[in-house]
Amino acid sequence: MRIALAQLNSTVGDLEGNLLRMEAMARQASSLGAQLIVFPELSITGYPPRDLVEKPTFVERAHDALERFVADTVSFPAALICGYVAEAGSNAGKRAQNQAALIRGGRILFRQSKMLLPTYDVFDEARYFLPAERQQVCTVDGLPVALTICEDAWNDKQFWERRLYQRDPVEELVAGGARLLISINASPYHMGKRELRREIFAATARRHGIPAIYVNQVGGNDQLVFDGSSFALDAAGRVIAAAASFREDLILVDLEEGVGDRHDNLPDENEAAYEALVLGTRDYISKCGFQRVLLGLSGGIDSSLTAAIAVEAVGAANVVGVAMPGPYSSEHSLRDARELAEKLGIRLEVVSIVKPYHAVLESLAPQFRGSPQDVTEENIQARLRGLTLMALSNKWNAMVLTTGNKSELAVGYCTLYGDMCGGLAVISDVPKTLVYELSRVANRRLNHPIPESVFTKPPSAELRPNQKDSDSLPEYAILDGILRGYVEEYKSPSEIAAELSLPLSLVREIVNKVDRNEYKRQQAAPGLKVTTKAFGIGRRFPIAQRFYE
Repeated sequence: MRIALAQLNSTVGDLEGNLLRMEAMARQASSLGAQLIVFPELSITGYPPRDLVEKPTFVERAHDALERFVADTVSFPAALICGYVAEAGSNAGKRAQNQAALIRGGRILFRQSKMLLPTYDVFDEARYFLPAERQQVCTVDGLPVALTICEDAWNDKQFWERRLYQRDPVEELVAGGARLLISINASPYHMGKRELRREIFAATARRHGIPAIYVNQVGGNDQLVFDGSSFALDAAGRVIAAAASFREDLILVDLEEGVGDRHDNLPDENEAAYEALVLGTRDYISKCGFQRVLLGLSGGIDSSLTAAIAVEAVGAANVVGVAMPGPYSSEHSLRDARELAEKLGIRLEVVSIVKPYHAVLESLAPQFRGSPQDVTEENIQARLRGLTLMALSNKWNAMVLTTGNKSELAVGYCTLYGDMCGGLAVISDVPKTLVYELSRVANRRLNHPIPESVFTKPPSAELRPNQKDSDSLPEYAILDGILRGYVEEYKSPSEIAAELSLPLSLVREIVNKVDRNEYKRQQAAPGLKVTTKAFGIGRRFPIAQRFYE
């Protein structure tokens, strides 16, 4: 059997647009001789639809879109598998189900509902969908197939030390006679995820002695970036076909011959993370209806990396950098910002905040009388920069990209309504140490636009004389190790201190900063997820709480 893996970039809710893309890919796959064409999970509706599923009209239109897809592909010789939101058809429980349909010749031959509904990290499917109580083997051209939807194939008891679910749908379907596993997915990216997927499915293929087809969504939807990276495995768990990462792709595999297409998928994980940020930025901007972006250029490493990503995402002509020197800005910062803008080929505007800063201080002098200078004056500068960027955003109809990194956001080293202003926080899930590594990637890809001085000078917010980040924070290599243990691995301060050979008092100081600054993060712009645990929809902590480590 020749199977096409149709790695699609769906837009949530764009039923018409998604159908057009699916039909075009199906037509191409049919012309290449595919007998079966497989699309990702919820390919018709896009993933994750979130609370759109609560709208009866959304579920109704998803059903209508499926019927149209069935009718539009009636003349295609191949069978097709696609994902969609279906009416549950039950008087109790949730109104919708996450389903896959097998289509051929203008008919729906088989439907399968998702059984295992994830509720961890960024997933919340039990909020919306009714789980399947049982699943059945489907038949395609005489071949019995275990058709599963994402999480259904991620619960192999011989792979995981501790499983999340009691049931294993793949095991049950193989016991029912299935000789091929087809898994349709909307599995978001984080660093290391692509290798983990292949390990899981290779173990499943070897355990059951059957080939496996894994088809994943690609593209950015809000905070999630889907890398695609679809693949086919033989019964020994060997890769026999592989789709590209981070772009739409169509590959064919011949199961009888055991051969298929193999496309580049970025084996270096830093390259992959950088490409994820480019794709996530591009799709967020375009799917939100914008074409142009602007960002503050401080001459530092964070804004330099964000500018490079923006140029790759939407093109230099659609990116504007804004340098906003203040009373404590250095000459080298403005010089580095100019050099970066020139090498990237982007427009640079220089808007001084010195006069507005002094005007604000003069206006508030009666209220500030008798109080020493402190962080208040620093935050006024940050907020004047935010005001400037948002004014230009309104005037030019351009989205503001914030430039703060994960390390700063974690400990609250950022200013509400200041440097946190914007529509997308591009690198908010990138720790500071990784910012430097990804900036090297940017320089390799874009002919070294980031000046070497940006890599070597001490990081500084330049909000007071001779300020350095290290005045308020430990060195970033130490800070990021603490944050990784606390935020991503949920380790206690004592565990982190012992593991990293650090004073317990320092670790407690950092983790308490993380906890105390939850109120800032919940007001931050959406950020793109590239680590195992990002701030945002996958990390839900209360603001008003008194539990401290």
